[in-house]
Amino acid sequence: MDSSEVQQTSMNFKLYAVLVADSILIYDHMATITDEITFIWCRPKALSAILFLVNRYVALLGNVYMLSVYLLPSSDESCQKYLMSRDLLFFVQQILVCLILTIRTYALYCRSKRLLTWMIIVIFAFGGVTAGTFGLHSSIVVPGFTHCYESYSEEIAISPGLGWVTLLVYELLIFGLTICRICKTRGLSLATSRRNMLDIIFQDGAMYFAVMTLANLPNILTYYCGSNTTRGSLATFTSCMSVTLISRLMLNLHKSVDAGIFTTPVRDDDYDSTVLTTRVNVQSAIPSCDCY
Repeated sequence: MDSSEVQQTSMNFKLYAVLVADSILIYDHMATITDEITFIWCRPKALSAILFLVNRYVALLGNVYMLSVYLLPSSDESCQKYLMSRDLLFFVQQILVCLILTIRTYALYCRSKRLLTWMIIVIFAFGGVTAGTFGLHSSIVVPGFTHCYESYSEEIAISPGLGWVTLLVYELLIFGLTICRICKTRGLSLATSRRNMLDIIFQDGAMYFAVMTLANLPNILTYYCGSNTTRGSLATFTSCMSVTLISRLMLNLHKSVDAGIFTTPVRDDDYDSTVLTTRVNVQSAIPSCDCY
């Protein structure tokens, strides 16, 4: 297989990866639009609901727009603008995901200011690492193709790959904090006969971390082990999966309480241990927190 055929194969793979990612994002939106209307639009607009809508529609509209631009005929100048805009979209999406995960963990720990401070510091540190990866790629327009051809040299690929590594590390931190809190609250007993908010957070959190690890690890490996033409080919897929899963996680919480990710630990008199529920102020739609 000569170099031109290898180049065409790599470009086709990147195109299919983008199409699959956007298809999953759009399909999930269509599959859950009824629940979104019922549990988000038809209920008081708490901050959690606003974050859900921002995360969901920034990703949906942004990726649909980027796909349309990607499929249009490109020049070198427009291709560079496209790649820069795509990197910015990735950055915004992942910052929103990290913010939502941070708030959920903050509420899970009964709004611990110390924990929130440390998590914000970590987000800024990781965000700085990721922001430094903008524009670190080269691109050309290949005759016979209507979209940009993106490539990373081995030296350049280290930086954008590090951005995805920091996301994986932060998600591992969030997952670890969630497990620690649940084990402490439930006395290491995770199986119950009654489904409550604690079960929802554990199951959704475990599912999110497992799927994101499976999606992000191959993406990271493309930057460090792939060829110049395959590096970064799974970035769009990983980003869309992250947004899709966090939207599902938030929607599942909103099916139980309006407070969503702001749900905090309080005493449930009908259950013989501390569980996650909420007390919602109807006027402000912000839950109060009593820790026992």
